[in-house]
Amino acid sequence: MTSTGTSADTSTGIAGHVDVLTGSYTPDTGGEGVGLTALRLTPDDGVLSVVDAVAASGASFLAAHPTLPVVYTTHESMPGAVSAFGLREGAAPVPLGAPLTSGGANPCHLTVHPGGDFLLTANYGTDTLPGTVAVHRLDADGRLSDLTDVVEHKGSGPVTGRQEGTHAHQVLVDPAGRFVLATDLGADTVFTYQLDVVTGTLKPVATSQLRPGSGPRHLAFTPSGDLVLSADELSSTVTCHHYAAETGTLHELSRVPATAVADIPNQPAGIVTSSCGRYVWVTNRGADTVAAFRLDGTALEPLGEVPSGGSWPRGLTSTPGRLLVANQHSGTVAVLPVREDGTLGEAEVVVGVGSVVCGLVV
Repeated sequence: MTSTGTSADTSTGIAGHVDVLTGSYTPDTGGEGVGLTALRLTPDDGVLSVVDAVAASGASFLAAHPTLPVVYTTHESMPGAVSAFGLREGAAPVPLGAPLTSGGANPCHLTVHPGGDFLLTANYGTDTLPGTVAVHRLDADGRLSDLTDVVEHKGSGPVTGRQEGTHAHQVLVDPAGRFVLATDLGADTVFTYQLDVVTGTLKPVATSQLRPGSGPRHLAFTPSGDLVLSADELSSTVTCHHYAAETGTLHELSRVPATAVADIPNQPAGIVTSSCGRYVWVTNRGADTVAAFRLDGTALEPLGEVPSGGSWPRGLTSTPGRLLVANQHSGTVAVLPVREDGTLGEAEVVVGVGSVVCGLVV
């Protein structure tokens, strides 16, 4: 499962259930999955079951419309595409029109602007094509309309083989709904924009240069909105930043290793914060763990880590009392209990979903 960049450990379901949609890499994108898989979680006992599935090529990230029963998925390929799907209770979603260009190569993250009129997409790019952020207008029923803007990131970093150019890895809107933030793993930068909600164009506002070689992958805000945590893929760290809401910029406050597992190359991926703002959880690819941290003011305190319930944990989703972990290489979704002190228990349930990389409570 995948963090949306906001705190979330409460959700609602139908008749005591929590409905979850997962995305997977498909055979045409190097995976073994179907695409989109509908699952149902019973919060009382942690039972997770597969309900239905529908084909969707390279579905590497999902986002929900804020008011309509519509979800959006990336199709991570070159050239990239994005699609809209209509939700159905107790079944897989149905496509709402044909996929549209994502405005770049290998789209890996997307989000809907809070007003519900625009879809924002982060395109990772390639070794030779830059990372970009694209904007699509949405129709009144949530269907994708025209591509209104594409902005190209510029920059690089010191890590050979990963940072010769830009690689946009996430796009999200700050808690106030004022700024659009785009993390760039290749440039060690968070780019800040303002969206013109009439024209659908992005205006550059600021850049936040993070630690060289850190490779920021995803951000997650605390509920207060003044702190934002980053999962740093290349330095295998978790960093707490002050978020200056008036300028849309980040300023580092504290930093800790993402895992205590030594002598194994590790890349943190998914990151979520608790709704109380005291706890942070991160998936570790390589160590194959999910790590828990407590925020003591602005300092991060490790609380330990547990096996992820599979191999190469990527996405992470928070539900009432539990975290769901998408383990890409093992093709499993694991259910981890969350204790009151923010620590995690080992997997209660593990369900097979081929090449699963992301998820969303719907």
